[in-house]
Amino acid sequence: MKILLKHAHILDSNSPHNGSVKDVLIIDGFFEKINDSITASDDMFQLFDVSVSPGWIDIFSHGCDPGIEYKETLETLAASAAAGGFTTVFTLPNTNPVVQNKTQVEYIIQKSKTLAVHIQPLGALTKNCEGKELAEMYDMQNSGAIAFTDGINPVQSAGLLMKALEYVKPFNGTVIQVPRDKSIGEYGLINEGIISTRLGLPGIPAMAEELMVARDIKLVRYTNSKIHFTGISTAKSLKYIQRAKEAGLKVTCSVTPYHLFFCDEDLQDYETNLKVTPPLRTRKDMLALREAVKQGLVDCIASHHIPQDWDSKTCEFEYAKIGMIGLQTSFSAVKTAIPELDENALVKLFSANAREIFNLPKFFIKEKAEADITIFNADDSYTLRKENNESKSANSPFFNKQLRGKVIGIYTKGKLTLNK
Repeated sequence: MKILLKHAHILDSNSPHNGSVKDVLIIDGFFEKINDSITASDDMFQLFDVSVSPGWIDIFSHGCDPGIEYKETLETLAASAAAGGFTTVFTLPNTNPVVQNKTQVEYIIQKSKTLAVHIQPLGALTKNCEGKELAEMYDMQNSGAIAFTDGINPVQSAGLLMKALEYVKPFNGTVIQVPRDKSIGEYGLINEGIISTRLGLPGIPAMAEELMVARDIKLVRYTNSKIHFTGISTAKSLKYIQRAKEAGLKVTCSVTPYHLFFCDEDLQDYETNLKVTPPLRTRKDMLALREAVKQGLVDCIASHHIPQDWDSKTCEFEYAKIGMIGLQTSFSAVKTAIPELDENALVKLFSANAREIFNLPKFFIKEKAEADITIFNADDSYTLRKENNESKSANSPFFNKQLRGKVIGIYTKGKLTLNK
């Protein structure tokens, strides 16, 4: 198949064409020609006036396969990822059974080979993600696990996490942690503050996250290993991470689109789709996250795509399960929340930094190189509707909201996938 991108704005710091507007010809999975003007032929599929970057990566999505396929399957996850502009997705180990040995890692890798995007399994850090005993990380790494985490279950034991950090060090592995000390605000439902008091809901103090970030940074300092904090939600956590980076520690972080878009004030009508973990924090925290993204302190955007079925969200707030779907709206939510963020910074957040942190293959937009790209328009609008939702679940507060920034499609594995 021949694809011709006419007047494409190329965004790739490693490309000789970075920042320029060129015609881009792709044939059979490779960039055949990049020039000021390429004459189209009848056998070429054409797209006009788009931006193009190396393929985006989401580092924290729940594929729900095996065992929870009524919420999501790898097929619907891949379709959602493609619609959101992602050519690679990391899937959480919190399945049934848990992805905790090489057999389960290989199951996901083999099953995803025929799908529209690259799916990379995250291996469990501890057996059954229970935080009691280390899982078989070395075997999982040899079988293709991209990094290690207990996913939505943060590791509570400092000693166990220290052992995990030491264990992954020989093969340059990375531990991913959602920082929360569950002994603080154990039964909390939203951020502890004025809003939780007004709504009569038990709160989760910001300290529950900040203590865990501070603790884990000390463990990284001791082990000289690598950790990636995802779902950072407070201003003080950002300060701790900034100091760790300035000290030369191997600490990186990501934020979710919804923590940039919403704050706890948006919960005043008890919207269950906004019940997430970490919880939405104060407006001050939300603005601090936006500023950290603009300053480059935040390394990646992570969708925290957590599908939930209808029954899990259509109930009282107290009983609703956590999470929202987010792959299709990640780019548009970030672009809407921070409209002044330039496209080069967006590409770093969605692609380049993750490839560096997790030692992924690098794709460059240059002639004769393999094509793995995201095609988008940062100024167009996008609205998630029931008709274009690719996920098996529909737990999103973004339905029928007009957002800025639209994904046109992706090209990866030698195939073009366009949005509906």
